[in-house]
Amino acid sequence: MFPQLARFTDLGLLLLRLMVGLIFATSGYSHLKDPEARAKSIGMSKGFTIFLGIGEVAGALGVMAGIVTQLAALGLILIMLGAIQKKIFVWHTGFWGEKSDGWHYDLMIILMNLVIAFTNGGAYVLLK
Repeated sequence: MFPQLARFTDLGLLLLRLMVGLIFATSGYSHLKDPEARAKSIGMSKGFTIFLGIGEVAGALGVMAGIVTQLAALGLILIMLGAIQKKIFVWHTGFWGEKSDGWHYDLMIILMNLVIAFTNGGAYVLLK
């Protein structure tokens, strides 16, 4: 319908990468800021929470900067699959959840990372 918008594809992919990176950078930071309290709130060990926080921050930086973008996006997908697994099988949270804490958000983040991985992040990346 609007073929002229196709020229903004790479800009759209950059904005998508920045948004995904922001989400994971802030989440990872919350894991690293107070790992003991965060570990208790998500039902994980302190060590795993630190590992998770480092993985989220590293993946966020990779996706945002466009450094090994596909690998970073795939790593973030693995993190989100773990979150979905925990929500479904441990916390028994439904797709929409209660008070909008379901796993629909996590699935959307996976799909956003799939777009990044499938397109290698677009033209505005540092290292392919």
